Formats: sequence, structure tokens, C-alpha cells
Amino acid sequence: MRRQEAIETLAAARQGALSVAIMQSEAPWHDAGQADDFYLDVTGCMGGASSVGLGLALAQPTRKVLVLDGDGSLLMQLGSLVTAADSVPANLYHFVFANGVHQSTGNQRLPAQGKFDFCRLALAAGYAQAAGFDTQAELERGLPAILAKPGPALIRLAIEVEDNAVRWPSSSMAEQVQRMRAALGAG
Repeated sequence: MRRQEAIETLAAARQGALSVAIMQSEAPWHDAGQADDFYLDVTGCMGGASSVGLGLALAQPTRKVLVLDGDGSLLMQLGSLVTAADSVPANLYHFVFANGVHQSTGNQRLPAQGKFDFCRLALAAGYAQAAGFDTQAELERGLPAILAKPGPALIRLAIEVEDNAVRWPSSSMAEQVQRMRAALGAG
């Protein structure tokens, strides 16, 4: 599926959840109108989306947290799966946009591509659930059941490789953190 198709499906299912987007999911998430007070980009923090999302999930246990991660980013911090599983955040839903490349740095192929399975890694780390979707139609059908069950959940989304230019949102990390803090009542 195309990244934008996955983004549109997640945006439609968000229902007030907090969200954390990283790298190449940031600009499409903005384009889908999801850059509100309960949203945080983690530009320049490749591999950090799941850790930031875990912190939000633990700080806001009554709110669902959607993490929009990349496969290359997650590989850089694979240990975050074990940390999230150990914390047992029932409100954490970790979406991995899997296109097999480091798109943000020029579409370099990921190491061991085709030899590992993010869903099996997450379950082995202790995640409560994991699922993979290859098409938007599959995602639309399966997403409600995933969001109805407690996490942590890892959801692998098969995304087509894009040759378009890398895009980044226009607000700074400091602006986004301040917006998020204000929205959460932390000043």
C-alpha cells in the first residue's frame, strides 16, 4: 500500500489518541490534518519514536497512543520493543511503516531485509499483540479489532518504496514539545 493510504486509514481511526510520528510519516500525518495539540514529531530522533510513545503512554494511561515508526528507524533501536513490553502499556499501538529501505537518507536497503519479521520480534519481546497488513483494505478491516484490544501492539504496514523527495514538517521540535506540554496540562 502507499504510505498516504495507511496514513488516511490511521487518521480516520485516531479518535483523539495521542500520536508520535517520525521521519517520513511526519509530513503525510500533517497533510492528513493530524498535527494538532496531541501530536509530536520526533524529527532528527531516528529510532526514538517508540521510546517517546512509551513515555506518553505511561504518562497518559487513559489515552491511546499511536506511534508512526519506520522500519529503518525501529531497527536502530530494536531494544525499545523489550522496554515497551516490560512496561505493559495497554494503550500503546506501534505502527511500523515497512518499506525495506532507509527512505530518509536515500532509500538504502535495510540489512537482513526479508530475514526478520517485526511481528514475531515484537511478540518474542513480550508485546500483547502483533499484526501485519499489506493493503489498505486489510488495514481498514483489521484495525478496529486491534485498537479494541489492549497493547502494547505492533502493527507492520507494508509500504511501497517512494522515490519522491524527503519531506519534513515546518515546526521545530521545541515548538511541538511546548504544544504537547500545554495540551497535557504540563505548562
